[in-house]
Amino acid sequence: MLYLITFVALTIILLGYIKIAKTLNIVDRPNSRSSHHDITVRGGGIIFPIAAVLWHFLYGHMALWIILALLLVAVISFIDDIILLSSGIRILIHIIATTILLWQIQIFDLPWYSVFLIYIVILGWINAFNFMDGINGITGIYGLVSLSTFLWMNQSIHFFSSELLITLILSTIIFLFFNFRLRAKTFAGDVGSVSLAFLLAWGLISLILVTGRVEYILFFAVYGIDSAVTILLRLARRENIFKAHRTHLYQFLSNEYKWSHTKVALIYGLIQLTINITVILSITNNWMNFFVLLFSIIVLSAAYLIIRYKIQKAINWKYSY
Repeated sequence: MLYLITFVALTIILLGYIKIAKTLNIVDRPNSRSSHHDITVRGGGIIFPIAAVLWHFLYGHMALWIILALLLVAVISFIDDIILLSSGIRILIHIIATTILLWQIQIFDLPWYSVFLIYIVILGWINAFNFMDGINGITGIYGLVSLSTFLWMNQSIHFFSSELLITLILSTIIFLFFNFRLRAKTFAGDVGSVSLAFLLAWGLISLILVTGRVEYILFFAVYGIDSAVTILLRLARRENIFKAHRTHLYQFLSNEYKWSHTKVALIYGLIQLTINITVILSITNNWMNFFVLLFSIIVLSAAYLIIRYKIQKAINWKYSY
């Protein structure tokens, strides 16, 4: 009954937000870097932090400090959706929120170099997830795959709140109804992508801490590799990596290769789901270790580069005639 109430409440909240956003002109207008062509309501991803807050109040006021950290990044991201903030302010807030998260899950008991590495991974993940939010459906589908994987794992390895995972899955399904379409009714905005990235980082770090298996980081392999390789390629071309661009593989596929947003989003989600299932089976059957993890990252990166090269070659050939 609580889940039904939550689903109805979140649906009404998102419908109300879309109406208010239209009135207040909180919209995304297409420009030369956009992958869409219609004026669309921005910030529909506000439903993700709201879902977490509802969970907090409905299921025993748990994880108060982490929820406050989530609200901190959600508020600053929502402000950034309305008026452009400096990257320094955003990064400072991300660092503060990450510090609260790590304090609450007792990361600071680890050696300093481990803590430093975890900081880099989380901050990099939040920004990578935000950069990847560029076409309809991709954030929702990827989030749904990740949350569903966590929920499945949580049945045998209790590392997270199942109620929170289910609540977030419901919010993702509702968001996808308005976003996973050729002409989206709303985009996630920074408030959605950054908040969801923060929640997923919380889930993954908790899983790794409970199991001691860093190999679970492959649950974020698709986004991680696309973002990391794209940044390295841009650095090699001496581009400003903090400026908006259209050079992720998913952008080539949707903008130049002319695949629909929904098709590209589904492909990304299905590839990540396949990797997740493979990782779970490998760890369950004791096939996975640190060297297999490194080998897997190398193979996946090489496969990504080959696919990217072939796609760009096909695009160049197409536009040369």
